[in-house]
Amino acid sequence: MREAIALARTTPAGDVPVGAIVYAPDGSVVGRGVNRREADADPTAHAEVEAIREAARTLGTWRLDGCELVVTLEPCTMCAGAILGARVRSVVFGAYEPKTGALGSLFDAVRDPHHLHQVEVRGGVLEAETAQLMGEFFADVRAQPRN
Repeated sequence: MREAIALARTTPAGDVPVGAIVYAPDGSVVGRGVNRREADADPTAHAEVEAIREAARTLGTWRLDGCELVVTLEPCTMCAGAILGARVRSVVFGAYEPKTGALGSLFDAVRDPHHLHQVEVRGGVLEAETAQLMGEFFADVRAQPRN
C-alpha cells in the first residue's frame, strides 16, 4: 500500500490522487495507474482501470488470474466491473469511499455469489494515510477561488 500511496502522489494536478498497482502471482509489479480523468478528458481513466490495462499489456492477456490489485481508495462500480472482467484474484484498498464505494461501502459489486468469478477483498489498509491524501486534495480544492 505504501507503494500505491507514493504512486498516488504523482497523479496529475486536478485529478483526485489515487494510485493503483497490479501485482502478478509472483509478486512482481505488472501494472500501475493513477487517476487521469481530468488530464486525459476520459471518464474511464481511473487509477484501477489504468493499472489493469497496463497489466494486461505486460502479461499479454486480459485474464489477470492470480493477480492482486492494491489501490489507495475503494473502487467505484465501473472499476469493480473492470476487476471482475479481468478476473483479478484479490483487491486490497486503503480508504473507504462512502459515496461511491462498490466493494462494501455503498454496496458490494464483486462478492455477489452469482458472479462466475469471486474476488477476495480487504479494505482499510493504511486507511489513515490513504484518507489523508483525499483530505489534502479536497481541502486544496475548497480553498481555490471559484469563477
